[in-house]
Amino acid sequence: MEPTRVEAALKSTQSIFDRALKSLNGDLDLEQIELYDLAFSQAELFAANSLLRNSDSTLKQAAANYFAADSISRIQARLLRRPQSYGIDRTDVLNMEVLEEALSPEKVTELGRAFVTDGLPLDQLDEEKTIIRDTFHNFANEVVKPLAEEIHRNDLIVPDEILNPLREMGCFGLSVPERYGGLKPDNREDSVGMVIVTEELSRGSLGAAGSLITRPEIMARAIMEGGTEEQKQRWLPGIAAGEPLCAISVTEPNTGSDVASVALRATQTDGGWLLNGGKTWCTFAGKAGSVLVLARTEEVAGHKGLSLFVVTKPVTDGHDFKFSQEGHGTVTGRAIATLGYRGMHSYEMFYDDYFVPNQDLIGEEEGRGKGFYYTMRGFMGGRLQTAARACGLMRAAMESSINYATERRVFDQPVAEYPLSLAKFAHMGTLICACKAATLDVASMMDSGTGEMEASLVKLLACRAAETVTREAVQLFGGMGYAEETDVSRYFADARVLSIFEGAEETLAIRVIGKTLAKL
Repeated sequence: MEPTRVEAALKSTQSIFDRALKSLNGDLDLEQIELYDLAFSQAELFAANSLLRNSDSTLKQAAANYFAADSISRIQARLLRRPQSYGIDRTDVLNMEVLEEALSPEKVTELGRAFVTDGLPLDQLDEEKTIIRDTFHNFANEVVKPLAEEIHRNDLIVPDEILNPLREMGCFGLSVPERYGGLKPDNREDSVGMVIVTEELSRGSLGAAGSLITRPEIMARAIMEGGTEEQKQRWLPGIAAGEPLCAISVTEPNTGSDVASVALRATQTDGGWLLNGGKTWCTFAGKAGSVLVLARTEEVAGHKGLSLFVVTKPVTDGHDFKFSQEGHGTVTGRAIATLGYRGMHSYEMFYDDYFVPNQDLIGEEEGRGKGFYYTMRGFMGGRLQTAARACGLMRAAMESSINYATERRVFDQPVAEYPLSLAKFAHMGTLICACKAATLDVASMMDSGTGEMEASLVKLLACRAAETVTREAVQLFGGMGYAEETDVSRYFADARVLSIFEGAEETLAIRVIGKTLAKL
């Protein structure tokens, strides 16, 4: 089939982008501004191609044309802001007629009206995945959504009404192989299934449901990567059953996304290790019975001196805790008051001579100094999962704003019928379609053993898109969008965290994606 004019323009933009890459010298510090722009450009190119390739309906095709044209426009604007840095000039700008046609007011309002009338298009899935999607879609509607506002406004811990059914459904075992009691096939990955479940739960609530399987995902992958067989047999069935729940303790007050600079010290003692130091942003640490802790075990700077431990502790629903070991040390925690993403609580933690036995060091003696690599293996899946969380949150925001705008009348006309409102829905819908297509593509890549850099790309794009979509949802509600009693205010507050955790936007763009791009 002959490519459309938009597809041809996208290919030409890719060529200009590739030229811009070759002009860089690969200095990640001096070229941060350029790498940041190029990382977002690469993410948009990837998503545009994903959506064009997976446009299995008229609505998706129209959305693909809009998103590709809009992305081309943004990429060109970035490159032309500093053409000398990228080795291009203004004659490299594409013929704007293609973009003008795809982004004309008539096309945009027509697309927006289609989203309002028909809703967001469903992904074409096989029978098994369709059943999974429908099951968790219904669970989000019937169980999660009715509880979400109270959990958010009163800063409650996720209740058993949500946790227990998810345990029974095997939700915590999506990344655990069947031979260890999970749902993942023994002979292959199933990132697609994980993405589908995560998206539907996040549509119900990001803080009360959508993030519940992120920590089991990271911990299970780290254990599968570096754990001994005895450790896998001991830990993975419990992770799969959600007994105990788990947390990830990597970030520190002075390191943020710079994981290699972790300073919390693990000192060898008789029969094990003593942990000393602070951690922060440890989500679900109170409710968790096991915590994956990254600590420095070797007198070596950088990532080569880090090891991973599975630390056990008592469970609490409180905002503060202090647990003392008999004959050893203590671990304390304090929940951080947050703008959004409530339900799981994120804690500051401090370990004071907290004892961890030798058998709880992942990989035991062979795992010493390899914790950074095991952590990164877990985070790769976590970044993809965060993109899926963003997609679910965006869907919830768009569905809510469509319902409100079709009923709310302003100047004797429904808000949804105004051209500017339709333009907003067109933009929101295409962002969601593009991010969903890219997320599923990366899930398929990861199931084939690739997609590490692409997982960072789709996380970068989807999390930024979530801020845009939820912002527009609030705007479409007008004054009521700013009221806590409306769900879109919660979506807006929740969306802001997505570009920060699982690898801050700047770190991903420069240190992960930028590093890879600089080598091309």
